[in-house]
Amino acid sequence: MNIKDIRGKSVEELESELQKLKKESFNLRFQKAGGQLENTARVRFVRRSIARILTVINSKVEKV
Repeated sequence: MNIKDIRGKSVEELESELQKLKKESFNLRFQKAGGQLENTARVRFVRRSIARILTVINSKVEKV
């Protein structure tokens, strides 16, 4: 997900996207523990996407 896309969304949309990414992160951790994880780079991408979304949410909440 691109930072421009993230900044263009509302806080509600970002929170729903955040929930999806957290669920995916949870599932990826289980796959990693079970030795079934095929795309190891996805873990890093999801973790960074969560951080980006949280950063944008915090900056939008501070402005209001």
